[in-house]
Amino acid sequence: MNLHTLLSSARPLTLAGVPAGFLPWLAADLARAAKGRAVLIAPDEAAMRAVVDASHYFAPELETLSFPAWDCLPYDRASPSLRASSERLATLNALQRPRTGPQLLVTTVNAATQRTLTPFRIRQLVATLSPGERIDRDRLAALLQANGYQRTDTVADAGEYAVRGSLVDLFPSGENEALRLDFFGDEIESLRRFDPATQRTTGSVERFTLLPAAEALLDEASIKRFRTRYRELFGATATGDPLYQAVSEGRRLAGLDHWLPLFEERLDTLFAHLADDDVVVREAGDAGAADARFEAIADYYENRKRAQSADPGSYRPLEPKTLYLDRAEWEAAAADRPMHQLTAFHEPESATVMDFGVDAARDFAPERAQNANVYEAVVGHVTALRRAGKKVVLASYTAGSRERLKGLLADHGLTAAVEAESWQEALGLSSPLPLAGGAPSLAPLPLAGGVRGGPGESKRSPAARPTPSPSRKREGSPASVALAVIQLDHGFTTPDVALLTEQDMLGDRLVRRKKRKKSTEAFLSELATLSPGDLVVHADHGIGRYEGLTQIHVGTSPHD
Repeated sequence: MNLHTLLSSARPLTLAGVPAGFLPWLAADLARAAKGRAVLIAPDEAAMRAVVDASHYFAPELETLSFPAWDCLPYDRASPSLRASSERLATLNALQRPRTGPQLLVTTVNAATQRTLTPFRIRQLVATLSPGERIDRDRLAALLQANGYQRTDTVADAGEYAVRGSLVDLFPSGENEALRLDFFGDEIESLRRFDPATQRTTGSVERFTLLPAAEALLDEASIKRFRTRYRELFGATATGDPLYQAVSEGRRLAGLDHWLPLFEERLDTLFAHLADDDVVVREAGDAGAADARFEAIADYYENRKRAQSADPGSYRPLEPKTLYLDRAEWEAAAADRPMHQLTAFHEPESATVMDFGVDAARDFAPERAQNANVYEAVVGHVTALRRAGKKVVLASYTAGSRERLKGLLADHGLTAAVEAESWQEALGLSSPLPLAGGAPSLAPLPLAGGVRGGPGESKRSPAARPTPSPSRKREGSPASVALAVIQLDHGFTTPDVALLTEQDMLGDRLVRRKKRKKSTEAFLSELATLSPGDLVVHADHGIGRYEGLTQIHVGTSPHD
């Protein structure tokens, strides 16, 4: 059995023995082997981000696309954030381009059950700007505003733009850094990337692709469609609604994205953006997530309808089927192409079941509950795994935590630990303990399009001798354990490889996503744009007048 069986199957298969920690490796290997791209539908955004963050470690050459759902409730008064909308549109645009290598698309049930722009509309909205092109700055600002960009004084996040004299700063969809357009009259003189946190230039670009920052556009044609359809649905008396008046004036009112079907000729599903040879895999929790999604949509819609009857004109909701898939459409989409179902449990192999023979990593919760020495238990477990002929990889969240873990395990007897910077290197450096006869037990390495003992082949595949990294071959002894930095919550155990994560060993970890922080230099550069006498709004004290900066003396030393 290998991945060819899965990729060539015309009917959905059950992929058994796939714990959550093993999924990024399997997804990366599917993307390598597939004729098209690999598509994974996760039950929620946390599961989606986990696969996106970890899959690059197993396949550095992999192009990973994430397609999140709107980060607001159905029929909400708030619009999705600019960051979420920009990420969605950047992914839809990437799906229109020819692939240049293995590609993995990770999305959620909520995103897959929501209608979005058609492939033709996405291609229609793409614009390319480069130095030497002529465009009026006011026209560019109007174009950005109509495409969902938000005007600010200083660009700090995706979907924002600022006009400062001859400079136009914007943070386009799909870009990791913001762009600064330097105009000479109406001609773009130069394009430069800059870091929004410091506002400093990081490099120049020859051209860039301008995508909308929101799915609901306020161009002339879209506004006309909205006005016509709004009157047809809700009658002539609805022209006094704040939403109708705001859109008619070209103003973006909070929450207008929930009337997206009125702005577009037609909408499509995410599946319309996929190719026929793309392989789609669903996680085990997708069925429950889909049921909860359909119930929530119906519940929010009924609440809005009841509120409308009590206060006419306050919020006129659209029928759920105009913006979301219903249960029948979701089941039809699943039947239209084979969507393979993942499960962590083992099942007997058959014509519709593939069992990868992978188990979740051991959880050391009993030792923690008994206040036992967890590190001694980890060292004992690692020793047992290696004696069983398995390569062992220990994963930490950061390089610092890896260094601390290495020292703690060394204090408890595990001295044969070597740091690895890639998955291939980790498998090359780690090795089982010698057998009783003195010969080491050897485990295979991953192969392109399949992993022996892992995603690609069954546990009965013949072994192949690993080749350690030449630069570190001396450091990795014949019996060593690899220490890696992988953004992975839980590990796994294959017939040949065992991966233990920091969370498996030490318990739940509070994950705080990094927030963008403005540096002191960026703060001072913003203050430099103020002149004494300018009116400002203080976060705590309200409206005031800026009088300038004063250096404060603490003791005898001056401080900023």
